[in-house]
Amino acid sequence: MKTAHEDLAKFLQAAKRILVFTGAGISTGSGIPDFRGPEGVWKRRQPVYYHDFMRSEAARVEHWDYKLEGWAAFCAARPNPAHTAIVQLERAGRLAAVVTQNIDGLHALAGTSPERLVELHGTNSFTECQTCGQRSDPESHFEYFRKTRRPPLCPCGGYLKPATISFGQNLRNEDLGRAQQAATKADLVLALGSTLSVYPAANIPLIAAARGTPYVVINRGPTEHDSLPEVTLRLEGDVVEIFPPAVTTALQDRNL
Repeated sequence: MKTAHEDLAKFLQAAKRILVFTGAGISTGSGIPDFRGPEGVWKRRQPVYYHDFMRSEAARVEHWDYKLEGWAAFCAARPNPAHTAIVQLERAGRLAAVVTQNIDGLHALAGTSPERLVELHGTNSFTECQTCGQRSDPESHFEYFRKTRRPPLCPCGGYLKPATISFGQNLRNEDLGRAQQAATKADLVLALGSTLSVYPAANIPLIAAARGTPYVVINRGPTEHDSLPEVTLRLEGDVVEIFPPAVTTALQDRNL
């Protein structure tokens, strides 16, 4: 483990434009449930697809009920040392971008700047009208649903939905473009806490790696990129335990 820590720190020390790609494994230490792990949310509930949400009242009730189930945990969650270590890299001038699959808003809460943050799958921090696109604070909408069991509507009459990308819903072109652009400029790419099984998001690290950029994968459990020749360093374990100490070591170098 010491050698692995040293190897990771050396990669961090050498890099000036780090692309960090994060998945659910970075936030489990903050109390956010994993979706696809052995005890993941999708083992208990089936996701509501976007086209069903848009055409079925029952599907909208199911989606809001699922979101309500996790709302208290999302509100209570706070960034952990892995989130703050990424912020430290940004403050040191070494961060190209954070591209996250997570919808928990913890990168923003930790202090990652908006211009460096790409939330590919959206965020639970807002509710969004599916007709006019207006965003609003979710709390009052959850309270309305809790009391009435009716999905809330926008003043324009459109369906309100947490501003996350549902199954079957396209990623936002602007977000995908920003992520791809960061990948073309990175000189190190880190995949933290992701099974790298959801596409097109999981292609982002490979865009950087295809250019010969060092590619480090840290995750507890297997990922779909483990066997790829583009992976330079594969570390097995908890991101919160592995990543922050390596960042601390790297940033202690007086040359940074």
